[in-house]
Amino acid sequence: MNNDDIPHKHHEHWNWFHSLLHRGPKNRNQIIDLLRKAEERDILDANSLEMIEGVFEIAQMQVRDIMIPRSHMVVLEVDDAPHEFLPKITNSSHSRFPVIGENRDEVIGIVLAKDLLKFNIMGEATKGFHLRNIIRPVTFVPESKRLSVLLTEFRQTHNHMAVVIDEYGGVAGLVTIEDILEEIVGDIEDEFDIDSGKFIQQLPNKHFIVNGLTPIEEFNEYFTTSLSDEEFDTIGGFITHELGHLPVVSESVFIAGFQFKVLNADKRRIRQLEITSKV
Repeated sequence: MNNDDIPHKHHEHWNWFHSLLHRGPKNRNQIIDLLRKAEERDILDANSLEMIEGVFEIAQMQVRDIMIPRSHMVVLEVDDAPHEFLPKITNSSHSRFPVIGENRDEVIGIVLAKDLLKFNIMGEATKGFHLRNIIRPVTFVPESKRLSVLLTEFRQTHNHMAVVIDEYGGVAGLVTIEDILEEIVGDIEDEFDIDSGKFIQQLPNKHFIVNGLTPIEEFNEYFTTSLSDEEFDTIGGFITHELGHLPVVSESVFIAGFQFKVLNADKRRIRQLEITSKV
């Protein structure tokens, strides 16, 4: 496209933007301010601006800023039998799991859920199956590592997860490539995430899958309950408040005649709840 093809007003905007660039922004803040002004003039769309700002942010952030803390990690024990580790895998909806050994403070490897597909590990076939036979090597990174550096390493090594260690060599948490990318593009929904257009899904036997972002008003209307929405707008926020902390996967609480069980949660919020009616 040549300049004659650009509408006059748009052409003026680009001339303005080019003139500012020509002056040379002197620091990071000036660059961001310039980009925000470009977005205000419709030279740059809002989504692109958000991603560019995200790139600037991760250049300043360390692994400790976004890691999933150790208390929220879903781990498998190396000597677990299939009937012990399979519920953890199916309930968490993760695809990679740190594996701990006899020393529960030590991560000895990672298991990929897809590696289990080649095995028939139910019934009699459980005999002779050991997680240690499919463990993959684990990558360790310090809490202080820059996110931009780790993202580059993830891309070069094709790893998607790393275990974070503190200054004493102990496990502090874990970080995934998705965690870093979400700092740039926002939450990444995957095939296990509930349909964002449908907050509540009914299952057989009075079971329901509920999105953590379901408005309490909508929840009350659906289940004929009267949960308070004075302090919290979403059911995930309400349940977190009732528990007094951000819950881990499989944690549950009974409220108003329902059992609320956490199916999926990250370091920020509850993402999915399984609700069972006692009525």
